[in-house]
Formats: sequence, C-alpha cells, structure tokens
Amino acid sequence: MKALVYDGPGRRSWTDHAEPGIAAPTDAIVRVDAVTICGTDLHILKGDVPEVERGRILGHEAVGTIVETGSAVTAVKSGDKVLVSCISACGRCEYCRKAAYGQCLGGGGWILGHTTDGVQAEYARVPFADTSTYVLPSGVSDESALMLADIVPTSYEVGVRNGSVKPGDTVVIVGAGPIGLAAITNAQLFAPSTIIVVDREPARLDAAKSFGADLMVRPDDAVAAVAQASGGLGADVAIEAVGVPETFELCAKLVRPGGHVANVGVHGAPATLHLEELWIKNLTITTGLVDTSSTPMLLRMLAAGRLDTSRFVTHRFGLDEMDEAYDVFAHPQDSDALKVALFRS
Repeated sequence: MKALVYDGPGRRSWTDHAEPGIAAPTDAIVRVDAVTICGTDLHILKGDVPEVERGRILGHEAVGTIVETGSAVTAVKSGDKVLVSCISACGRCEYCRKAAYGQCLGGGGWILGHTTDGVQAEYARVPFADTSTYVLPSGVSDESALMLADIVPTSYEVGVRNGSVKPGDTVVIVGAGPIGLAAITNAQLFAPSTIIVVDREPARLDAAKSFGADLMVRPDDAVAAVAQASGGLGADVAIEAVGVPETFELCAKLVRPGGHVANVGVHGAPATLHLEELWIKNLTITTGLVDTSSTPMLLRMLAAGRLDTSRFVTHRFGLDEMDEAYDVFAHPQDSDALKVALFRS
C-alpha cells in the first residue's frame, strides 16, 4: 500500500509500505476512505514531538470501512463505516473507567501517528477497535464525520468545556486555525455574549467572522480590543489555539481576575508564566489532551443537524495527492487553507 511516512524533522514521503495486519485480538483493519492532516502533524515534522520515530506512518484522523477484525472485537464488524478516533482507549484501565481516554494506561491514548503507525495510508490498523471507533449514523457523510476525529472534540473538551464557558461570557480565542474555528463553533453552544478571535492572517480572521465570531483583531490590538469589549474587565475565558509561547502569554494578559485560560495548542517550546503578575488574579489555567469522551454526543448532534462541520474543509484531494495536500495545509498564508480532506478514489 501507499502511506505518508515520517523520516525525521522536515522529511516526509508518500511511499510504498507493507499493509498492516491484525496484531492483537482487539485490533481492526480499516480501509481508509477519508483522512485529513492536523496541525500536530506539522509539529511532528518540525521536530516538536521527539517521541515520533523515523519510519512512522503519520495521521490520527480518518473515516474508513472495517475490512477485518480481531477475535475479541464485538462492537464493529467487516463492512461497517466508522470514524477512527484520534484517541485509542483500552477501556479497562483506571483512566478509561473515568472516560479520561487520553491518559489510557493500557496501551492507548494518543498513539496513532505518534507511537504506532497512523491513518494517512490506504489501510490502517486500529488498536482497541471496540472503544476507539464509532459507527457513522445514517446520512452522515465521510467529510462531515472526519472533523469529529480530532478538532471538534478537542476544541469542545480542552477549550470550551475545560474553560467553563457559560452564557453571557466574553470569550477570546487566540488563533483562527482549524482548532480556533472549532472553538467558535463549540463556544456558541453555550451562548456567550461575545466571541473575540485573535490572529495575524487576514484570511483566517475572515474565516472567523464566517464561523460567527463577533470581533476579529490582530495580536497587537488584542489587549485594547478585549478591554473595550468587556468593560475593562478582560475575558472570562481565553482559549489558546496555536501552541507557541507568545500566544499562551497573550492569553494570560487577556483574561480577567477570576477568569480561565484553556490551553489547547501543542507546544514545542517553553512559555513564560508570569506568576509575579498572575498570582493575585485568581486565575484557572488548564491544559489537556482530548479524551474524545464527547465524540458520541457530537456524532448525535451532527446526525440531528445541530452541529455544522461543513465549513472546515477548504481543499480536497485524492489520497495519492498527499504531498500536495501537505504543502497546501502547511502554507495557509498562500493557500487560505483551513482543513484539507483526502479521499480514496
């Protein structure tokens, strides 16, 4: 088969690779029908995630068709169309029993495209298939469901839910990439009074407006804009959706006393925490890896027409155009790309 293989920082190739096989009774083999690229994949290619070894197939977001299952798999069967979650869950360990699947101690967590081969390939082995795949409801398209593999549950759980967004809140989202735009979508479920989005790129600010943001500003103008919009108090919730030191530190400046900074971005370098300024402000700062415990609920909302994921994908490719898709996704300033989707021909 063909697969997107990581060969060290800055090096990738769409190349021949052995097809996967069942390695454990809880595995399933999935024919990949639709797949996307994540900002985390770009962090890996920059060398920000040193746990990823050379030769690893990247990717952790896919929709596909089950073609084979291990002897212990009972929840899905050959022929089922499934969403492959970015998080794998053994279902038995202490954390999985608390629905904290991202911290799985039984061999799960974020493993696809990280510590085991991922889904940017024609076929993929999915460990713990019973608890790590979700059968698509009738009428839900591959492309719509694909957004629920990672960015929608991540922005919901790690950003909006961990940030405790409430009706009437002033919410500022720093970063208008796919995660930031998904945070707009999810924040709207809780009826905040104002959603402010901060980004450098005009095209992404335009996208934030189309997703429903009330105010779009550049970083240099963010402090003044948030102060004006909040009566001088600052944001109730600041969601960091980039993953660089400057954006985390900006969130800490934008939030009011008693407010909440919810970090979603994947960081590859240290950020300064100015406790000399923050200790007195009663702030809550949360970090997190998505657990995907919200995925069944989000799928129900998608099937019911209560959640719209149709605006995320701006560029579509065939699987064999993986290199071009990476180039487009990695240079949004040139392509205006949000999410890219690749489909089996």
